[in-house]
Amino acid sequence: MSPSPGSPPPIFPHPPDWARQAIAELVRRHPVFAGIEDRAGPLPWPVREQGFPGLLRMICAQLVSNEAAHAIWRRVSALPGATTPQGFLALDPSRVGIEGGLTRQKVQHARALATAILEGTLRLEALAEMDDEAAVRHLCTVRGIGPWTAQAHLLFSLGRPDVFPVGDLALQAAAAHLLGLPTRPDAKVMALLAAEWAPWRSVAARLLWHHWLHHTKRATLDPA
Repeated sequence: MSPSPGSPPPIFPHPPDWARQAIAELVRRHPVFAGIEDRAGPLPWPVREQGFPGLLRMICAQLVSNEAAHAIWRRVSALPGATTPQGFLALDPSRVGIEGGLTRQKVQHARALATAILEGTLRLEALAEMDDEAAVRHLCTVRGIGPWTAQAHLLFSLGRPDVFPVGDLALQAAAAHLLGLPTRPDAKVMALLAAEWAPWRSVAARLLWHHWLHHTKRATLDPA
């Protein structure tokens, strides 16, 4: 049974059985993934909450470093009621900015998300019935949620196995490093590369993040 939106996510310090099988298949089919866990250690398996809290945390992580994202999320989630749509809208936006550390634009985006959920224009309960592309399109109807945020939510919160955030700079850098490319591939090239890793593109993304965090000495259980 899937957890309801807003409930604590299950904790998998390491990949569940289906993901370990996917890792073995990726390593067997694509040498680029071979050796990542030997160098960086066992792949961690961070899982996000579903619903508003998970999406709010993704908004906090937009366009900032991992370290900044962690710090901002700790501050925002500590605000009373901030992890529910109703509670977030009840907070003074300036308080969220000052005490939570969110920019004015991110506060506006988070309020737009909360409003969309409460008004029913964002139907989180319907995501399970949508394929990946349809789910991304639906999430992107909310101001402030773009493809990266939507794809990362499907990957970390909903556990979709074949989602790849092609615009993620760390994934692009990791691919360039492992493939020996002279420059980071752009989103279009990343989409072509990642197509070869279906139907386990989410697991491929986790492996690439794991490699890059290790390579850049920013090891953390939480890449996004």
